[in-house]
Parts: sequence; structure tokens; C-alpha cells
Amino acid sequence: MTTRRAFLGTLAGGLLAAPLAARAQQGATVPRLGMLATNRSSGVRMLDAFLQGLRDLGYADGRNIVIEHRDAEGKLERLPGLAAELVALNVDVIVAPLTPAALAAKHATRTIPIVFAAASDPVTDGLVTSLARPGGNVTGMSNLSPELVGKRLDLLKQAVPDVARLAVLRHPGSIPERTEKDMLTRADVAAQALKVRLQVVAVRSPEDFERAFSDMTRARVGAMTLVGGNMFFASRRRLVDLAARNRLPAVYSGRDFVEVGGLMSYGQDDADAFRRAAAYVDKILKGAKPADLPVEQPTTFELVINLRTAKALGLTIPSSLL
Repeated sequence: MTTRRAFLGTLAGGLLAAPLAARAQQGATVPRLGMLATNRSSGVRMLDAFLQGLRDLGYADGRNIVIEHRDAEGKLERLPGLAAELVALNVDVIVAPLTPAALAAKHATRTIPIVFAAASDPVTDGLVTSLARPGGNVTGMSNLSPELVGKRLDLLKQAVPDVARLAVLRHPGSIPERTEKDMLTRADVAAQALKVRLQVVAVRSPEDFERAFSDMTRARVGAMTLVGGNMFFASRRRLVDLAARNRLPAVYSGRDFVEVGGLMSYGQDDADAFRRAAAYVDKILKGAKPADLPVEQPTTFELVINLRTAKALGLTIPSSLL
């Protein structure tokens, strides 16, 4: 296992436009790829990484592959209908990057190959039979989210050594129930080992954010982390702003939160995972069966710290992290 460290003194961001399918160039032998996004606008960096992965493998949208995009725009209840649309188009492969999209695609078809790019626990969530032998028509990349919960809390405790109470902000229903339960259990075990009290705070929509932070302030929470899916990612700037306003140090799952001002993150390089997911598509289009393609897990993790945010919070990051 390898950990990469990054330190951000300034904030940076940008949106890269994804190429659109040029259907006029579609030929009978050109494969069709279905993209089932949970919220395309909030994941542009990852989508672009996947498309770049395809280009690196020689695929050009509109020339030798056609991509059909479907976007739930953050409304998970739309995923089953969008998955059915892609199945009706008889695409050759469906790329459903996140667990909710992959589950919707699996429920829509048992024959069209499905590739995920960032599943939390694909076995527990019912996407595959096992990591080594997925079985069925689904395979892809796992991001080890449950296994990393305890590590994030440990890193947060190192950054804020005097913290006595940690909060976990959760979004019920955003990830499968069994996986969320596993993540909360691991958070509780880690909190006990770190000798801090753990408080779980549920939010069901962005309208709940203000109330949740008020609850944490009243409970004298000293730091926080997140357990949830797309809503938190799509609302990352607002969450980071609220954490700053309430002077609440937080650790997140990916660098996208840190790049908009969050204190720190620890997790896989999501862009790299999406690039690697393109290799699954390539293998499947060349005849491989998803059942025979093992699910990959990350071996390199990023620890990203925003030094400007640390300074604003009055924190001195220990040398053990730097």
C-alpha cells in the first residue's frame, strides 16, 4: 500500500468539457457505450479522466465508439428509468461509475456488461459474487470506502490532537444500507480506539446542512467526517464553507473537497480509478467477459492537506503527517 501526500496552499479548480457523441459518424460496427451518471455536473473531473482513458486506448467518440450519456442529475430515483433507456438502446457496455447507478443497471439487465469505477463494497452491495470471480455481468473498481473510515479518523485525530468528540455526517439512503452500517461500525470502533466520543448526525437534503452544523456546535463536536454519496460530493463547496464558518476541522474521502477549502482528505485517486475503468471497457469490447475480470482495489492512496485552511483554523499540522 502506498500513500501519496499533497499540500495545498491555494485553491484551484476547473471544468473540462467532455466530448459529445457524433452520431452522424456511427457505423454498424462501431460499439456503443452507455454512460449512466449519478450527477454528471458534479463529477466532471472523473468523467474527463475516464474519457481520457478511452482516448489513451485508441477510442475516439464519434469515430470508433459512440457514447450515449444519461444523467440522473443527483436524483437517484431516476436511475432505474435511465438504465432501462440504455438497455433499450442495446448498448455494448454500460459504465455506471457509482454503486447506486451500477445497482440500477444490474437490475435493468443481466446480459449487457456493466463496469463500475468507485464501488464502496461491491460484494456486500450485491454487485459481484466475489472480487476475484465477479460472476454475472458486472465488474470494475472498488474504492475500499469502509476500510478507510478508521484511517481517516486517525489522521483527523493527529491533526486535531485535543479533539474529544467527533461527528459523522451521514446521508441515509445514499449508499446501500449494509455498507453504511459497516462504515458506521468501523467509525465507532476507531473512535473507541482513539478515546473520543462519536456522534452520528443524519441529513437527508442540503436544506438540512445548517441544522446539522447547529446540532454539532451545540454538542461541542470538535471535528467531523462524512459517510454518504453523491449529495455530499455535489454540495462539497457549501459543506466546506459551513465547516469553515463553524471552525470545524474535517477529513473527507477525496481531494475535490480539499481543493475547495476543506482541511484534509484521504482516499484513492478517483481520477486514476476512472481512467483505469476504461481498461475494463476495452477488454470487454475485445471479447472478455465481466465474470472473468477481477474487481480491482486501489493500492495507492492520497493524503491531501490544505495548509491555508489549517492556518485559518489555528492548527499546526504535525510532522508525522507532513
